Amino acid sequence: MLLASLRPENFGALDMASLLPNTWPALDQFDYAFLDGDWGLWTINIIIFVMGTLVVQLVTVSLAGYAFARLEFPGKEALFYIFLLQLMLAPPVLIVPNLTTLVQLGLYDTLIGMMAPYWGSAFGTFLMRQTFRAIPRDFEEAARIDGASWWQILTLVLIPLAAPGLIAFSIVSVVFHWNEYLWPLMVISNPDNQVLTIGLVGFALGAEGASDWGLIAAGTLIVVAPLAIAFIAFQRRFVNSFVSTGIK
Repeated sequence: MLLASLRPENFGALDMASLLPNTWPALDQFDYAFLDGDWGLWTINIIIFVMGTLVVQLVTVSLAGYAFARLEFPGKEALFYIFLLQLMLAPPVLIVPNLTTLVQLGLYDTLIGMMAPYWGSAFGTFLMRQTFRAIPRDFEEAARIDGASWWQILTLVLIPLAAPGLIAFSIVSVVFHWNEYLWPLMVISNPDNQVLTIGLVGFALGAEGASDWGLIAAGTLIVVAPLAIAFIAFQRRFVNSFVSTGIK
């Protein structure tokens, strides 16, 4: 994809197959891609979508994980397994009821409406429950002896110790929602609220009609590059966070 995006305009199939063409690199494809697509707006929208979803998720999965790991209440185990049933549902199954709910709440075709169904995460709750359960209770008991409330124990003791689990979940959440296509396609009709994946498809369809594969590669690279750069920059931290939480 990188090599194709650096080919000069109107290169042929043989040039695509050649790893070392006579004329490269050329940045014309990126110039045309930036002119043809509203990448700035799409990037802002997807950042709002990804980060707005993640911030709320970190709060909900931390509280739910703490409740299932530390609190005692009737039916806790049964409720937890019922909660995990969400993991067995294919996301497309929930599109119709979610759309109906958003229309009733007046949130259809809004960025908040696009985020709302993801604010609760069964995977995140399970991950944080396991992370909290792996932390010795001695830390909590010491804080409780010092007069800390449950909220202070959670925010000042448990969450800092559970940072690897939160980082691991954040990575999964950001990657998943950055690449999300079907749900934004269904819930957004206003071009001003489109995200990168939706914009890329429209951009690629236009370029594909002209068989401009270098332009398609350049546009795709624009979407892929932020996550790739983030992974390269923080690769060691990514791996350590997953190893610390036992995710293989």
